[in-house]
Amino acid sequence: MPGMEVFGAEERKEVMDVLETGALFRYGHEDLRKGMWKAREFEAEVRKFTGARFAHAVSSGSTAVASMMAAAGIGHGHEVIVPPFTFVAPVEGVFLGGALPLFGEIDETLCLSPEGIEKVITPNTKAVLLVHMCGAAADLEGILKVCEKHDLVLLEDCGQAMGAFYKGKSVGLFGRAGAFSFDYFKIATCGEGGVTISDDREIYDKMDQVSDHGHTHIGDNRGMEDHHFMGFNYRINEFSAAIGLAQMRKLPDVVRVNKKNKKHLKDRLKEVEDITFRYLTDEEGDSATFLNFFFPSRQIARKAFDQFGKDQVGGITYWYTNMYHYINQWDHIKKMSYPAPLSIHALGAPQDYHQLELSRSEDVMSRMASIGIRCTWKEDELENFADKLVKSIKKVM
Repeated sequence: MPGMEVFGAEERKEVMDVLETGALFRYGHEDLRKGMWKAREFEAEVRKFTGARFAHAVSSGSTAVASMMAAAGIGHGHEVIVPPFTFVAPVEGVFLGGALPLFGEIDETLCLSPEGIEKVITPNTKAVLLVHMCGAAADLEGILKVCEKHDLVLLEDCGQAMGAFYKGKSVGLFGRAGAFSFDYFKIATCGEGGVTISDDREIYDKMDQVSDHGHTHIGDNRGMEDHHFMGFNYRINEFSAAIGLAQMRKLPDVVRVNKKNKKHLKDRLKEVEDITFRYLTDEEGDSATFLNFFFPSRQIARKAFDQFGKDQVGGITYWYTNMYHYINQWDHIKKMSYPAPLSIHALGAPQDYHQLELSRSEDVMSRMASIGIRCTWKEDELENFADKLVKSIKKVM
């Protein structure tokens, strides 16, 4: 991912600001910080880039999801529709928030489909936790219609999708709230960090309080602030926020170069017959962090990945066998394994996780290859990679 590729003087400058003041905590200590509030500045850059009314920085994408779910009232016993293709974190968030995951189908968008959502809705379904996978938006128009029809709360996990838009509007602003990850492997990184966004003041205020033990952050005496409800420690620190601040300022250029490099690779792959590509609901709004394409069959996909190994063509992921991103490897999820009792252990699962019918997802995932786009490729590096990639694929097609 580009975030870690573009570390430089800008990140060092912002971190040194924090070191020079010694104000590592994001709240208070005005006497130390010399007017520098890195978390606030980071949030302002996120608001500027996404167009969100409100943004709140937290310690990770996972705590962003947890804050968003709690603020939206999603918890004990609520059924929440989730995708089988995602980093496992949002599914864990549903379990740990006391809710019950319902797995719906994805399609060639690589995200939950409107039909996949509609198929698994029950009278107890409360929300859809939509994950915008691999840097591009889901079919938001269709999904919003389903949510409105069934009165479902839409929450957006945009962990991999900072920089993605749908018809001119940032992902994360279509549901009640959106959650972004800024971990080390994202298009913009804090090392570890996350951000929630929303246009809803009430949701924002609740996310702000939930992420800091219920503090309202009103007034100048932290020890005497009101607390209307419980929260937990999901706070970001000033070091992480400082890095995120510098990274957000670089993001427009990163996306621009990503798009150029992705287009070049995609054009080269079009030289191979029977290769098809991920369906983009808004090609202009793609952050271009991944180029995803499909082989005509599972068998050919497996042969192709064997060939990539022989030809030493790196940087290509077969998510179908990835331990942390696709449900066929999630035995711990299917067994609902956790060191302590969860709500689902008392209430029961809404599906038999060992016998899920996900034929569309299986077909999509078993045929897909995913290339991480680098914004630091030199022209000759990109061309050499494209040559090796196309040559290797042609051997098995």
